[in-house]
Amino acid sequence: MKIVAGMGCIDDYIKLVKAGADEVFCGYVPYEWNKKYGSLFPLNRREVLYYNIQINSLEDMRILKKMVDFYKVPVNITFNYLYYLEEQYEMIANIIKDLISIGFNDFIVADIALILYLKERNIKCSIHLSGECAELNRFSMEFFNKLNISRYIFHRKNTIEDMKSCIRSNKVENLEYEAFILNERCHYTGAFCSSLHCDEMIHLCKVPYELLRIDKNESSFCEVDKRIESYYKDINDKDKEELYIENQSDPENEYGSESEEGMEVSYFIGETGCGLCSLKKLKKAGITHLKVVGRGNSIENMEKDIKSLKKAIAILDNTEISETYEEYIKNKLLDGKCSGQCYY
Repeated sequence: MKIVAGMGCIDDYIKLVKAGADEVFCGYVPYEWNKKYGSLFPLNRREVLYYNIQINSLEDMRILKKMVDFYKVPVNITFNYLYYLEEQYEMIANIIKDLISIGFNDFIVADIALILYLKERNIKCSIHLSGECAELNRFSMEFFNKLNISRYIFHRKNTIEDMKSCIRSNKVENLEYEAFILNERCHYTGAFCSSLHCDEMIHLCKVPYELLRIDKNESSFCEVDKRIESYYKDINDKDKEELYIENQSDPENEYGSESEEGMEVSYFIGETGCGLCSLKKLKKAGITHLKVVGRGNSIENMEKDIKSLKKAIAILDNTEISETYEEYIKNKLLDGKCSGQCYY
């Protein structure tokens, strides 16, 4: 199984490769697109301008291609917004043609209409069907096979049994299948999520929630108010605690520091989503690629994620350990510290 890692800027490519990534994926949003449509109508589900989550110039993409030629680790480019306006398809097709002319050929697409548009315009490229498209069963895959999909990316809500059934029922040979393995576990299915992923607001999928029955009587609403107050109090307390930890890491710095020790405190394997214990089942199901989500994540944490995943794959390939793989991962790799954010 190969590791596919998310990248926010070209400066991170070499670090991801040296950490052990077999493939990289990134977003590309040229200035012309932002000028006309702004960040609220993105090309790839990241409504962001102010931190490293997109590549924004064709010149940077040319530099990235030189890196790819040297390190031989391919880059896939995301165009996985759920839908586009009719007027936008021609512009997107031209952007993709520019990238193909540089040497990029693999694109992650969610919108079926865009896939059809590229096919009708005879734009030859490799399409990875995004998990945002929500392919759910073997019947939908039979339909997508007609569109020359080269890789299916299962979304977060596909169980391992779902994946196995889809893969074994698919009659087309030499296809690739990708599953989420680390980070950004979400209670939404991407295709049905209308949340923004922007600079100004916390992502809706990261807001903690609790199911609570609300009756018609007023007392239930009072209970809701109390819990909301408690939630914000907990956030304030946590912020104070984190600030205290940063200050302790460097006593001479009044405002804390970005030291390696400070980063060690904040890193936890699979803190926002983990599937390491399920690697054996995923391999048996036929998964060929494992997605480490990471656009916008710190490069230090991404390097650690990739190294941990590479170690987990090596453990799985060790025939002496493979029989007790799950137990070994929990006790040795995770050191008994499970995040509880299990994908599968």
